[in-house]
Amino acid sequence: VQLQASGGGLVQAGGSVRLSCAPSVHTSSKFAIGWFRQAPGKEREFVAAISWSGDVKHYGDSAKGRFTISRDNAKNTVYLQMNSLKPEDTAEYWCTAEPGTERDANWYSPSVSEYDYRGQGTQVTVSS
Repeated sequence: VQLQASGGGLVQAGGSVRLSCAPSVHTSSKFAIGWFRQAPGKEREFVAAISWSGDVKHYGDSAKGRFTISRDNAKNTVYLQMNSLKPEDTAEYWCTAEPGTERDANWYSPSVSEYDYRGQGTQVTVSS
């Protein structure tokens, strides 16, 4: 499964961006999704995750209170709504996926190594 992350771009501090993550081809499979980011010279950071049921969501410390992860299973798409953006949110963001066939409905993980698939990233740049 190839994942496509989209929605990045240049935004001013305080603004909002919505990222999307979807498989590149139609699939009826369900996936738990994790979002991660990495800025130049910095370590990879967990941003948010959602179980394939959509019932369980988890956020990294930098995302709490500002970002919201959600999913539309009819479209097989997961969204990351990012509000109140700060220059330190500037990074490449990418999504990862773990098949629901291998995990229970409420599984998620903040560890990128737990996911089987990773998509190409989308750049988010927040100007001050």
